[in-house]
Amino acid sequence: MAVSVVMPALEMAQETGKLLAWLKKEGDSVKKGEPLLEIETDKVTVEVEAPADGVLSALKARAGADVPVGQTIAWIVAPGETPPAESAPTVSGRAMSATVGQVSELTAAPNPTPARIRASPKARRMAQDLGVDLSRVRGTGPDGAITGDDVQAAAKSTLAPAVLSPASAAAAAPAFEPAAALSNIARLMAERTTQSWTSAPHFFLVREIEAGGLNSARSYLGPVVERDHKVKLTHTDLLVALVARVIARHPKFNATWTGNGIQVHPEVNISVAAAVKDGVVGVVIPRADSASLGAIAERRADLSERARAGHLRPPDVSGGTFTISNLGMYEVDAFTAIITPPQAAILAVGAITDRVIAVDGKPAVRSMMTLTLSSDHRVVDGAQAALFLKDVVAALREPAKWL
Repeated sequence: MAVSVVMPALEMAQETGKLLAWLKKEGDSVKKGEPLLEIETDKVTVEVEAPADGVLSALKARAGADVPVGQTIAWIVAPGETPPAESAPTVSGRAMSATVGQVSELTAAPNPTPARIRASPKARRMAQDLGVDLSRVRGTGPDGAITGDDVQAAAKSTLAPAVLSPASAAAAAPAFEPAAALSNIARLMAERTTQSWTSAPHFFLVREIEAGGLNSARSYLGPVVERDHKVKLTHTDLLVALVARVIARHPKFNATWTGNGIQVHPEVNISVAAAVKDGVVGVVIPRADSASLGAIAERRADLSERARAGHLRPPDVSGGTFTISNLGMYEVDAFTAIITPPQAAILAVGAITDRVIAVDGKPAVRSMMTLTLSSDHRVVDGAQAALFLKDVVAALREPAKWL
């Protein structure tokens, strides 16, 4: 039986994916689970795996093409089998897209009622940020749906200057170079941080703690992890393991604001901010509250290497429920992070440095670090955040009691 290969969706706001390269040729035999193609989404470059065994057939998109999420781009068939007849593209209801190069424009048609406006979630969010009236935007997506490109074009149109004569237009031309186009990853970072900052009521708690216990744990556990898993144990690995175990006792920090209430997630999946070209992605350690320290270190090392090489897969960046951002390796003492939607909190971790503090009323030098917790006030309040951070500090001071 023929199995379709579709452009995958990694998140609610994704509308299209760019096909970077086919890793197999039409007519090649493929095995379920082996890399089939590389795509670039609004989030990251990933490898898409073959959904079944068979022969790759009827490729419908070339490398470099932007394809709507949910659209069939190839078929995997049995040897000698013919792929299904051409049909209308299947596009998921949450990800409608316009073809690259289409032009949107304002229309003088009467304003429809809000219920009749067809627009993707991304387009609605952009319209709110840019102050665009969706009722005056002509959609170029499937069935006339409004896309993010339509909203951007409408915003530019409303800001366009009055028509000038050729001479006056030349005189009014800007003296600076046009802005460089953003990569998909950089553009999404800008959109998502704006969305989070303007929609989620952030509040912040800061704790400065001794890091001696964390350093000691790395010293005595590191050789064991390196022997058994062939990877080096990092402070980030310890943070993932310890914070995940604390989150299991504070379920609201593993939740999402739905608009009508709080949804608590059944699994603690820690997203670790990782730097890649043109931005930052969150690579996910699933079920980190029950995973062994060695398993966490092994997965983090694998994800980090593949993120730098641009070989991440959809499951690698999906499903995170809480984020840790560690900039200690960049010698940053402390910073405040923006929550990654739709999560409810993010922990920012600064560098471990020697500082002079008071110990029993006398000055002493200790290894110190600063933690900054950013929380969504719709999901948790200040007291709940303080108790959560208190337990995080306790776990970092005495890791052996939590691991």
